[in-house]
Amino acid sequence: MAPEPTTRPAPPPLPHHAPRPGPRALRGPALAFLLTATAVVLAWAARGSRPFGPRPRALNDQANQYVPFHQGLWDLVHGQGAGDPFFSWRSGLGHQFLADYATYLANPLSWTTVLVPRHHVDLAVFALTPLTLGLAAAVMAGWLGRIAPGPWWQRGLLGACYGLCGWALCDASYIPMWQWGLVALPLLGLAVERALAGSPLPGTALLVALAWWGNFYTAMMATLAAAVLLAVRLVVLRTDPRERIRVLLRAAAAGGTGIALTLPLLLPSYLASTAAQPTRAGSFVPAPTGSFLAGLLPGGYQWGSQARLYLATLGLLLVLAFLLDGRTARRTRGAWGAAAVLTAASFQFPPTQYLWHGLAVPNGNSYRETFVLSGIMTAMAWQGLAARPRPRTLAAAAAVLAAATLLLSRTHDFAPTVPVAVLGGGALSLTGLLLWLRAGHGPGPRRRGPAAVGALLMVGAVLAESVLSGVVADQRRARESWARPRTTAGPAVEDRFAALRSVDGWPAHRTDPGRPEHSYNDGLSLRAEGPQYYSSYLPASTFRALDALGHGSTNDGRTLFGVDNPVLDAVFAIGARVSPDPARPGHWTARTFPAPPLVTVRPRPELPAAPTDSVYARQEAVLGARVYRVPPVTPGPDSPGLRRYRARCAPGTEAYWYSPALLGVLTHDGRSRDLRDRTAGVQRLGPVRADGLVEVTLRTRSPGTAPARPVGCLDRAALGAAVDRLTREGAVRTEVGGHSVRAVLPVGARGTAVVATPASPGWRCSAPLRAFHGLLAVELPPGTREFSCAFVPPGFKGGLAGAGLALAVLLATGLAARRRPR
Repeated sequence: MAPEPTTRPAPPPLPHHAPRPGPRALRGPALAFLLTATAVVLAWAARGSRPFGPRPRALNDQANQYVPFHQGLWDLVHGQGAGDPFFSWRSGLGHQFLADYATYLANPLSWTTVLVPRHHVDLAVFALTPLTLGLAAAVMAGWLGRIAPGPWWQRGLLGACYGLCGWALCDASYIPMWQWGLVALPLLGLAVERALAGSPLPGTALLVALAWWGNFYTAMMATLAAAVLLAVRLVVLRTDPRERIRVLLRAAAAGGTGIALTLPLLLPSYLASTAAQPTRAGSFVPAPTGSFLAGLLPGGYQWGSQARLYLATLGLLLVLAFLLDGRTARRTRGAWGAAAVLTAASFQFPPTQYLWHGLAVPNGNSYRETFVLSGIMTAMAWQGLAARPRPRTLAAAAAVLAAATLLLSRTHDFAPTVPVAVLGGGALSLTGLLLWLRAGHGPGPRRRGPAAVGALLMVGAVLAESVLSGVVADQRRARESWARPRTTAGPAVEDRFAALRSVDGWPAHRTDPGRPEHSYNDGLSLRAEGPQYYSSYLPASTFRALDALGHGSTNDGRTLFGVDNPVLDAVFAIGARVSPDPARPGHWTARTFPAPPLVTVRPRPELPAAPTDSVYARQEAVLGARVYRVPPVTPGPDSPGLRRYRARCAPGTEAYWYSPALLGVLTHDGRSRDLRDRTAGVQRLGPVRADGLVEVTLRTRSPGTAPARPVGCLDRAALGAAVDRLTREGAVRTEVGGHSVRAVLPVGARGTAVVATPASPGWRCSAPLRAFHGLLAVELPPGTREFSCAFVPPGFKGGLAGAGLALAVLLATGLAARRRPR
């Protein structure tokens, strides 16, 4: 018998037309999906998280953005949304919606949330995690079969290792839009294989489009990784220079046309991002090398902005076995090993780190791209397993992994559960591999029995490690203030929702949901129309307009809050509000009050400049009436950590306070409130006493100072007269569409018509636009009886034209391919 060669020949090029997958070919993806989804759900159950226990499930932006945006999508689909895919009248006093959809809702599985009752949408959002991670594992199992042949259950097992990687369990476990990146990478891997095989362009381009349509941010990272995969495959397959050029041209054509198909979402999102309120960008600080490498080991969760790079121990063992297996061609091992090492190194080098993130510093974890390394390592692990590594190779790999665990255990914040996962899971995985190798390929119970036991050990090891990693990540992360779970459903939420419904009057008037209690997007979540809004696409013009009028904010202005201020209620047609019931904890009370229509007219010239540039003067200018007295304020006497202010107003008026730069605990008339951040906005102090004295103390360590005129005293009678005038002279009929408004005005109306919504980019009106304190306003020539405005997201028409051109190219290419003789 001839001895086995020490070096295997390079694999042949892929066939030009791969066979269509049959039902048996779906077994591997099905197993990958089942294992991944099961591990995620078991980790939740182990923690007692909703719906498996009383512990709230929604973390950070899952509560603040994803649940509310999916509830908004549910409303739109079921005909109960105040708006359409272009625009939403709910929250932010009216804002674009297409970019929000493209970012927060474009995961195709997000549409499953519209199939459940509305009060269960939060559970459907939670279910997106096992569904999307399971789908990613299934697609990965399919891609692995295109790289090298092997048993279906092994592809399913390694697909699950990918779907349960550290990035998935630690960083993307509560972010449905990022989770699509895990799907995008193997989709683009399949596109690479199709480009190598010379498959028709339309199918390849559609794979690219599907990857980008789900989430362009992570798709960009996956596309860069696909370029790395293409380079590796070209090196490994030893193609000649001409064929390489043809492959590169096919890949570029598929990538360009596929991305172009997503331009109706991509271009408006890009333009909305450029017009959004900017955030303070930090600088990238690479993690210490030891901590970075420790992220390769499962079972832990490091504090802060760290790279979670791990696969289950089975995957790590097979990656090392692939690199150590001398029977595999050096060219193959060198290409894949270099790709993995250089990709990991690029995460630590600032210029390439910026490249992974689209030349921007991420606001949050600096290692959002690490899933691409998990994909590369999974491909290496599959090739290591498909080569049937020898026992001594596996033993060497296990020794390297154990030594690395021992060395890295000295790094900062090394979780004690890591050795349990690595050594325990490694022992089970190694035993399972050895049993499977001993069983060989032949039939018979002597072979099937050990092989089945080996397979069960490997499956059990992956499941157990992944559940442990998920539980540890949840436990350790929950100790950070930003990750404390929030309640998104229950009696209190339902009571508040019912209170809002009892006073709903849209579009005759807006209803404000009150201070945020459940999320930063309570307006979307509860079907209200107040100023509250949290999105990366909040226009800078909207922030400037509302901030100048005294609205609260946070997140560098990308989160807006409403204020209980009757002047702003009149300006923005707010006629109802809910607030907590002090007599019944967990319950809400609703109140209504007169409000002008959504479209009002300012027939007189604007007020002359107020005596002082204060928030109260700006409110009066927008309202078009004098309703405040803004007295001078006498500061002091102060003491360490305590500042005092005094002013005098007419008895019976209402006193208000505004100091956005001076934060602390404010006390007035024996009542205190916490103003430790800018979310507060203008604060109502209460009725002015009979002596007219307004005294405010602020306990603070803030270095900021109060504005020159922080106190304003509101004359309710003057405000009532202003509201009556705006109502009498405002639109006699207002028709509000999904992204449009039409107003019929009184006879003789002239001056400026003001729509109670910010003048964000994208509005077009039938009358000339006019600048009016950041609100949408038009000039009214004499004789004007009506006008209309419509909102179209900037870039949508251009994106639609680009997508149409790409579709025409694909159709023409497809027809040409069908006519070409085979």
